[in-house]
Amino acid sequence: MSRWEPNARDRLEQAAMELYRERGFDQTTVAEIAARAGLTERTFFRYFADKREVLFGGSAALHELLAQRVAGAPDSMAPIDAVAAALEATSALFEERRDFARKRQALIAAHPELQERELIKLASLATAIAEALRRRGVGDAAASLAGEAGIAVFRLAFESWVHDRKRRDLAHHVRESLSALKAVTAGRVPEAEGSSSRARAASPPARQRGRRSSG
Repeated sequence: MSRWEPNARDRLEQAAMELYRERGFDQTTVAEIAARAGLTERTFFRYFADKREVLFGGSAALHELLAQRVAGAPDSMAPIDAVAAALEATSALFEERRDFARKRQALIAAHPELQERELIKLASLATAIAEALRRRGVGDAAASLAGEAGIAVFRLAFESWVHDRKRRDLAHHVRESLSALKAVTAGRVPEAEGSSSRARAASPPARQRGRRSSG
C-alpha cells in the first residue's frame, strides 16, 4: 500500500459513521473502521487518538479559529459580542459538514460517554475563549463569564442548526441564541421564533373584531 493515502481522514470519518450507524458505536472497532476505509490501523491512529475522536477531530481547528477571531475583534466591541462574532465566523466551517454534523449529533445524543466527551471539549473551548478575552484586557471574571455564556449560545445555536429544516446557516442561529441570552439577562422572556407572526395570523384584524363585538 502506498504511504500516501488520498483523502484518508475523510475516508476514515465516512467509514466510521457508516459502521457506527450499522453496528452501533460500542460494537465498532478501529480495525473495522480502517478496513472499511481501505486503510491500515496505523493510518487511523495517525489522524485520531481513538474511535471517539472521529467525532471530535475538528476541535483543535475550532479552538484556533475562535481564539483568532476573538483576538481580532474591534476594541470597542463588548466581550460577549466579540465572542458571538467569533462564533458566527465558524459558520462556513460547519456548513460544508452539515450532514456529518447531523449524524454526529444523533450519535452523541444516544451515548452518555460521548456526551461527557462533548462537555469536556466544550469546556475547553470556553477556557480558550476566556483566555483570548483576557489577552484583550478583559478582567478574569468577565472573561470567564463571557466564555461560558458564549458556549451556551453555541450549544443552543448548534442544536437548532442541526435540526433546521429551512437549512439556515449557523450564523443565523448564533444571532438568535445571542438575542435570547440578552433578553434573559435583561429580565425579559425571549419570544419563540415565529410566535409573533403565528399570533398575528391567529388573531382577526381589529376592524373584524370590532364588527363581531358590535354584532
